Amino acid sequence: MTETILILDFGSQYTQLIARRVRELNVYCEIHPYNKVPTDLPGLKGVILSGSPHSVHDKDHPEVDISAFGQVPVLGICYGAQLMAHKAGGEIMPSEIREYGRARLFEVDHHNPLMKEITLDSQVWMSHGDTITRLPDNFEVIASTASVRVAAYKVQGEDRYGIQFHPEVTHTEQGKTLLRNFVVHICACRQDWTPDIFVETTVAGLKERLADDKVVMGLSGGVDSSVAATLIHRAIGDNLHCIFVDNGLLRKNEFEEVLESYKGMGLNVKGVDAKAQFYQALQGITDPEGKRKAIGRVFIEVFDAEAHKIPGVKWLGQGTIYPDVIESVSVKGPSATIKSHHNVGGLPDFMKLQVVEPLNTLFKDEVREVGRTLHIPEKILERHPFPGPGLGIRILGDITPEKVAILQEVDHLFISALKEEGFYHQVWQAGAVLLPIQAVGVMGDERTYEQVVALRAVTSVDGMTADFAQLPADFLARVANDIINRVKGVNRVVYDISSKPPATIEWE
Repeated sequence: MTETILILDFGSQYTQLIARRVRELNVYCEIHPYNKVPTDLPGLKGVILSGSPHSVHDKDHPEVDISAFGQVPVLGICYGAQLMAHKAGGEIMPSEIREYGRARLFEVDHHNPLMKEITLDSQVWMSHGDTITRLPDNFEVIASTASVRVAAYKVQGEDRYGIQFHPEVTHTEQGKTLLRNFVVHICACRQDWTPDIFVETTVAGLKERLADDKVVMGLSGGVDSSVAATLIHRAIGDNLHCIFVDNGLLRKNEFEEVLESYKGMGLNVKGVDAKAQFYQALQGITDPEGKRKAIGRVFIEVFDAEAHKIPGVKWLGQGTIYPDVIESVSVKGPSATIKSHHNVGGLPDFMKLQVVEPLNTLFKDEVREVGRTLHIPEKILERHPFPGPGLGIRILGDITPEKVAILQEVDHLFISALKEEGFYHQVWQAGAVLLPIQAVGVMGDERTYEQVVALRAVTSVDGMTADFAQLPADFLARVANDIINRVKGVNRVVYDISSKPPATIEWE
């Protein structure tokens, strides 16, 4: 039976990080909103309560009945720790100074299993506006910093723990050790959540669920859809029918190269050249949301037409991954949902297909590890994320085949240079943006008035936040010079040094 750690989300920006760290210990975990606690989790071994932007003194502060977990161990992090202490009669007060940033552990009870191998003076990361000023009588302090007496506590006679700092962030130097102490030593998890086991159980589950049914799936050439398709193919073979649509907004030579890659993987893939339909639908549209909707609408039309050519299809395969699922469920209910997830453009109800999503419990890095277990080529697994609307949202203003051709060349030169110089795998995502402006230049003693392109490269863990990649100036100079010399119609190159937030990774 699968062993599970339940993570209850109280709205913290770090909740997904908690799950990632637990998964790195080869332990399966699930995130659920605090107000939608599941009652049917298989093999529940422990519960982690996340932090929160709320205070226990807020009128409608997030609540959960901790007694409902019985004897299952519980770890409260930041707000979760304050909530447990508050509910047991402790005192929580606003901090005189907001405690945010690095701190050092001043005292540690090494006899406590949670603090095993946590060294004195170890750095931890604080982020809270309230402080536990008095613990209930049956709570004991197991760690302190110079300014926070209750940096960690244990409930006597119970496997209940609270910590005021965040072990899930890398700024907490021994955070992974602390989480291992809780998950492995206190909760006694076996650490058997591995890519091999995932593949074995998922393929077996798909065989049972799909039987002899046919599945249709839209591929993008990216890691998620490729891994999902390979898992389904392992289960049902040629009953999986894949469709790869050329929307005219792919990277240079991508349509041919991706089809060739899939051929080598034995997938049953049909390539559809629909460039003309997309260009016609996009004619004259400059609004970013208008472009997205037009691209999505035409994709649905093309995909639906192709799907109807396959008799007896009952299922739609999707490469949805766990962050998509988490972000479509808010801790405050449907009204505050962050986004809905539709990996193949939001296919409508009229297709009457059941959905199968074999990756919807995995994070991106886990998807790549599963892909390696499936022997999917590294070229696909290590490919940078690429937006669904493609170059359509990297061409600011209206879209024409001529502009697409220019941007494809610029993007190709930039990405090729990143690979040649060894920077490609140091960057989360990179690409070029064609700006709706022209600039004066001089080429061959003649005045030019041509296009401006922006290069964008960011570093990130999961795309939720990102910093611009600090690529060497001489490298950027060579790339810019190469682009201006080789791409007709471009005479100026700029580099985007904005971070997310406040900017986004894509410009539209």
